[in-house]
Amino acid sequence: MDINSHMPTVHSFVSGDFLIFQLESGYALLRVLAVDETDAGEVWHLAAYKDLFLDVEAVDEALDDATSLIIEKPHVALTNRAFESTQVARMRNVPLREDDLEDLKAWKLSAEKTVSDRSIRLLLGLR
Repeated sequence: MDINSHMPTVHSFVSGDFLIFQLESGYALLRVLAVDETDAGEVWHLAAYKDLFLDVEAVDEALDDATSLIIEKPHVALTNRAFESTQVARMRNVPLREDDLEDLKAWKLSAEKTVSDRSIRLLLGLR
């Protein structure tokens, strides 16, 4: 029996998950578009939202109508190290629509598939 097959995975986030992370004065939102397994490790494809929230309850209310959220970055590809540098928690999963994936599809078709090793906080200019 392979003992590793029974070990929990580090992350159990899946496409469509809305994730929150804490800032000094509130919370911000990310969404998992996809996770790719590569020879170099996982690549996290995320969308980042411009909306900032004072508390978790406000995030939960906003997710009741997620179409009203303002997207800051429709696609960011991060290394696993960059993804793990910001502590996140899952709020809920909402199935992705085709238009949610347009920028991810364009990235996959591009010759230069940039994957950032910078934290999402740095990429968004947040502290």
